[in-house]
Amino acid sequence: MIEKILLADSGTGHSEEMLKVLMEIPSIKPASVTVLHVVPPQVTSEAMTEKWEEGGKFLATAIQSLKLDPNHVTAMLRQGDPKTTVCQVADEIDADLIIMGSRGLKRLESILENSVSQYVFQLSNRPMLLVKDDIYVKKINKVMVAMDNSEAAQQCLKLAIALVRDIKGGQLVLVRVNPKGTTPATPPETDPVLAPAVAEAKKMGVSYRCVIGTGKPGEEICRLAQESNVDLLILGSPERRPSIAKGLPDLDRLLGASLSDYVRVYATCPVLLARTVGET
Repeated sequence: MIEKILLADSGTGHSEEMLKVLMEIPSIKPASVTVLHVVPPQVTSEAMTEKWEEGGKFLATAIQSLKLDPNHVTAMLRQGDPKTTVCQVADEIDADLIIMGSRGLKRLESILENSVSQYVFQLSNRPMLLVKDDIYVKKINKVMVAMDNSEAAQQCLKLAIALVRDIKGGQLVLVRVNPKGTTPATPPETDPVLAPAVAEAKKMGVSYRCVIGTGKPGEEICRLAQESNVDLLILGSPERRPSIAKGLPDLDRLLGASLSDYVRVYATCPVLLARTVGET
């Protein structure tokens, strides 16, 4: 399911570590990887030359550090605005996954500080794996999926099963968050949302565990991910580009309540946001 990976590497954060861990999964190993480094425009030609030389050295060091199969990796150095360039390259190579570092800024802070990862998250319709600077990247063993009745959740489930079934001793953690005042199903496997996911996991021979939380979805998902000590959280997130202004962030959504934004900021593990095209 993941055959083309774009690593948008700025030289900071844990995105390279995340890619290394991801490439240990048998189903991901054959994937082709494009390592992108973007050089911002410079005022003088001398400064531009210097930045290009630095960028070339950076890419060479990154490729050597990643220790990937040379036949499956491409180094790409581009000039431009990092925010738009990442989106453009992802479309050019038809990436199945974008991996980026993230400072974990809240929505308004992201806008004011011109966050690259937040911009790409808002404007790309491709799955993104965001790795915050303040988390510890671990070998992937436990993968959590937040389930509901949406198409995005079903896509997340398929991706999680594809990953976990190839991990020796791997476990799928299926999570459902009910509103306050709702009595959870006992046992959790009989929950009407989790039961079909359980059936799919059983069919594929994947070890699983079900957890039901109660309360605000964002807070509960983050709490349960930490409590379950998961290594990767997969969450569905609709595409939110306004069809009449694809070059601009959807600020109303950006400033409003967003489950994926909350989890992106507060989760204590890497977060993979699987995108689906929403209504515009």
